[in-house]
Amino acid sequence: MMDEKYIDALKALSDPTRLRLFWLVVDAGQRINVAEAMDIIGDTQYNVSRNLKMLHKAGLLTLEKQGKWVYYTLKNQTAPHCEALVNSVKFLPKETFNDVTKRCELRLSMRVNGECIIGANSDEWLATIEKIS
Repeated sequence: MMDEKYIDALKALSDPTRLRLFWLVVDAGQRINVAEAMDIIGDTQYNVSRNLKMLHKAGLLTLEKQGKWVYYTLKNQTAPHCEALVNSVKFLPKETFNDVTKRCELRLSMRVNGECIIGANSDEWLATIEKIS
């Protein structure tokens, strides 16, 4: 019988939105909260939260609650198949995710002392995004 964890991880990454979110966390190399992820990939709170939770449930991300924020980070993988999955995502063509990378750099630059201080779709974020459009 095949281990369900393998299947869960592969299923989680088979969805384009979850793959973008996972790539975001992998590429950023730091924790990302739901509000930041919403602004970066341009999706609703419901969809981002649901998809990040699925990546967490699949054993790919860890979550940490801090005040009103829930932060997600890449889970340290010890199983060879999970390490291989993470590496395969790391080696996806970066140009596929140019929009995510640019928006991520902008959004994370709005942190104060490494902490998120503004919610999703804030006026400050919308003004920042308007400048690059």
